Amino acid sequence: MPATPPLPADPLIPAQADQGRRRRILLKAGGTLLLSVLAPLPARAAQILAVRVWPADEYTRVTLENDSDLKTSHFIVKDPDRLVVDIEGLDLNPELKSLVAKVQSNDPYIKQVRVGQNRPGVVRLVFDLKAQIRPQVFTLAPVGEYKHRLIFDLYPVREVDPIAAMIEKGEWSSDGTPVGQPPLAEQHPAPGLPLPDNRIPAPGVPSEAVPRPDIAAKTEPPKPEAPKNTDRLVRMLTVALDPGHGGEDPGAIGSRGSREKDIVLAIAKRLKAKLEQHPNMRVMLTRDGDFFVPLNVRVEKARKVDADLFISIHADAFIKPSARGSSVFVLSEKSASSSAARWLANKENQADLIGGANTKGHDPQLASVLFDLSTTAQINDSLKVGKAVLQQIGGINKLHNGAVERAGFAVLKAPDIPSILIETAFISNPEEEARLLDNNYQDQIADAIVKGIRAYFAKNPPLAKNRLT
Repeated sequence: MPATPPLPADPLIPAQADQGRRRRILLKAGGTLLLSVLAPLPARAAQILAVRVWPADEYTRVTLENDSDLKTSHFIVKDPDRLVVDIEGLDLNPELKSLVAKVQSNDPYIKQVRVGQNRPGVVRLVFDLKAQIRPQVFTLAPVGEYKHRLIFDLYPVREVDPIAAMIEKGEWSSDGTPVGQPPLAEQHPAPGLPLPDNRIPAPGVPSEAVPRPDIAAKTEPPKPEAPKNTDRLVRMLTVALDPGHGGEDPGAIGSRGSREKDIVLAIAKRLKAKLEQHPNMRVMLTRDGDFFVPLNVRVEKARKVDADLFISIHADAFIKPSARGSSVFVLSEKSASSSAARWLANKENQADLIGGANTKGHDPQLASVLFDLSTTAQINDSLKVGKAVLQQIGGINKLHNGAVERAGFAVLKAPDIPSILIETAFISNPEEEARLLDNNYQDQIADAIVKGIRAYFAKNPPLAKNRLT
């Protein structure tokens, strides 16, 4: 080890004093070195990697993706309404500043956002609001392609009612009349959709379901034909269409870069238009834009509109690009019908993790309760509609499996609504991805689903309900 070089002597200090001085300097230098080793290094500020804004009528989501977990505090300021968020351990960078330009003028809840360095290590975001909101601020751990995410969900104070929203958009009449049709009392039975018992009495008349003709013939003697009651109303059928994924969750991505969430939304909108050509059918979309909807909320939306049928639309993906074909699935109370069905259900059930569901404050037993409530009757009805739809889809595309498959899809757990999940084709197969992007194929798949629904309801007419929905 090389000798320590002598410290330079101070000519103004005697020799003995100079030796003492040199000892003090060496001790001081050693102490400083020890302190520098023991002292903690200054914390590195977190880095914002991406910012995203997802505006929708139901709520607006703002996502900050970053390289570490962030601590925040927030509060509401009135007159005018503002949401103020302080983020600790963060310094401004160009990516965070870009948030200002990503707020769209048609955002239903955010007028503009301001970003600034409130104090060292703390960034403040101020959201100028267009309406009173109920904010949810939470973080998400890394999953899939995402790093840490800080989420701001801005919900309206008054929750959006799905029927009220559709009435406001002109997609649903307030009196139960199909949009663009005359009042129900003036209508004849829908000619395009054969429904033997698709009628219920008008208000003020007992609302028991009209007996099915085949059952009535066995249990009651024939009666003279009664005069036609012009006050009897057409029984409306409500179909809930569920385009999978959305928002933070793109779903599967094809080799061309096409995203499952975009394709299935386009197919769902085509299907909605075709179904609503029948005067006694109406459709509710669980999402009509590019935003995230948790799996349990999709089920709740269908139940809120008293749906007679729930159809979730997806575009399959597999680890091998050679996999191809369309499939139809129903809920399984026990094991999946195949290992592929189980693998797919597990993947689809991760949508809440990818999309970013806020699990804080949710009942952890909700999923199991819905599962327990799923009755054999619901699954049997689901199998019937699944077979009818699968048969029609088989006429336009190869079937991945010739039978309806079963698996534990969380989105199929409405206990009182026949529910199916359709995998329209494999987006991971280059040939099928091209078909999914083709307008003609999207029309064909929508037509096939309509024919399957018609066939199901023709053989399994729904019972009358106590109220028009």
